[in-house]
Amino acid sequence: MSKFDQIRPFYDAEVNAAIRQIIHDPMLEAMMNFAFPNDSVGNWKNLMLHTHSLRDFQINFIYPALKKVLEKSSEGLSSGGFDQLEPNTAYLFISNHRDIILDTSLLNACLYENGLVMTTSAIGDNLIKKPFLHTLSKLNRNFVIRRGLSGRALLESSILVSEFISKSLLRENRSVWTAQREGRTKDGNDVTHKGVLKMLTLAEESQDSFSFFQKVKVVPVSISYEYDPTDILKMPELLAKSRDEKYVKSENEDFVNLLRGIMGTKKRIHIQVNGILDSEVNEIASSDLTQNEKLGKLTEVIDEKIWKGYKLWPSNFIAYDLLNKGEKFSAHYTAEEKSSFEKRLRDKIDTTNAVVLENFLSMYAYPVINQLNPSI
Repeated sequence: MSKFDQIRPFYDAEVNAAIRQIIHDPMLEAMMNFAFPNDSVGNWKNLMLHTHSLRDFQINFIYPALKKVLEKSSEGLSSGGFDQLEPNTAYLFISNHRDIILDTSLLNACLYENGLVMTTSAIGDNLIKKPFLHTLSKLNRNFVIRRGLSGRALLESSILVSEFISKSLLRENRSVWTAQREGRTKDGNDVTHKGVLKMLTLAEESQDSFSFFQKVKVVPVSISYEYDPTDILKMPELLAKSRDEKYVKSENEDFVNLLRGIMGTKKRIHIQVNGILDSEVNEIASSDLTQNEKLGKLTEVIDEKIWKGYKLWPSNFIAYDLLNKGEKFSAHYTAEEKSSFEKRLRDKIDTTNAVVLENFLSMYAYPVINQLNPSI
């Protein structure tokens, strides 16, 4: 047994057997009927039963399913910056995180369309408790992050993940996606957590742990949804936080979020690749800062890149103006767009509750606030 067996995706040699385990699962059938509405069940099942690699599974099934999701629930996906990346090269993509499944799926679609190495991507074990979803995630080249650990168990799990990421990037030439923080950004304020960067360095064998970032190619990514399909589902946690209360998830909350993210209205979506941080990493590495200070400096650089690369939509500008009771950005949206956003507000939340309204508007306004940050 490999020490990575508990967290790794399937090997290609395991793919066909895994497919045969889920081929008759009603959830798979529902997914395929959605992605291939004009195809017979027998036809897609036959194609799937003759699939023997993760890449074939992603290209022949995940990619078409994603295109159908975009067609049915969005007004299209745009992208920028992918021309800065080289084929046959592994990158460490550090991204803001808004949607459980779509963030990584959209990035991989763009990488595939640009002839670039697709990623192995982190996913929390809380999201794949159902056996079907666990198998599907491994077929989609996800590796597992164990949640809810503490003490020694957390350290050992973090070291294992760090070793897996290093192996993927440096030995297998496989790109890696990880969020800039643990879990999705709920309040719209995309901030990199130093603990995520520290985890990435745990497997570094040299005394200078920060040198890990000099060995890999760090690429900050900004993902922008005009409408967050899960915005209303994030409100209970935000409200608990505003009251200094501990938030406890309901039993199927993650699964509901996953489905809403896929099917909910998104309008336009943009993915921006914000360059490779080679010079920035080298400058930090050569400084006299401590290891901890170097990580802190790198979080600042990643934040600035992600904030600057975020595509601001009318929804962001409208929310900022409504939050501040002004018209500072009125040139960036039409009266119709403002009316549509305000209708969404009324349909989603109790707009007479000032705390609820402020939290909802802040979720959309924060990307504007961050771009106004004088440091960028």
